[in-house]
Amino acid sequence: MPKILVFYYSRTGRTEKMANAVADGAKASGNIEVALDYHIQTEDLSSFDAILVGAPTYHHEMPMGIKKLLEEAAEKHINLKGKVGAAFGSYGWSGEAPRLVVEVMKYKFEMQVLESPILARDEPSSSVLKECQDLGKRISEMLIR
Repeated sequence: MPKILVFYYSRTGRTEKMANAVADGAKASGNIEVALDYHIQTEDLSSFDAILVGAPTYHHEMPMGIKKLLEEAAEKHINLKGKVGAAFGSYGWSGEAPRLVVEVMKYKFEMQVLESPILARDEPSSSVLKECQDLGKRISEMLIR
């Protein structure tokens, strides 16, 4: 059975809402295991077929916990090549973090990345949450095929 990780950080709860919507969408396809978490051991990353990262932007940066996880995975040579990746996140004024996560996934880990991250300025709207659900469902269906 394919496995999807929805990994996120959320200080305000906004990106957490997005993460929950992504996970709900992924679960809707059935026959898929979905882990929704804000903490994971670096070594466990390779056990997932898809990794979806919720990274809000704080002061033009991704959260330290997400940055640390990605750096540790690189240092430990965790093989994520060919795995599916995507990013999403909320922001107040700039929105760089999800884009940075996509770049790391694509260029450092050689993952199969969905290029455009889902961004929510401030509180995610119902249309943004629908996009998040659709993202989870699309990736789930891709893995099941």
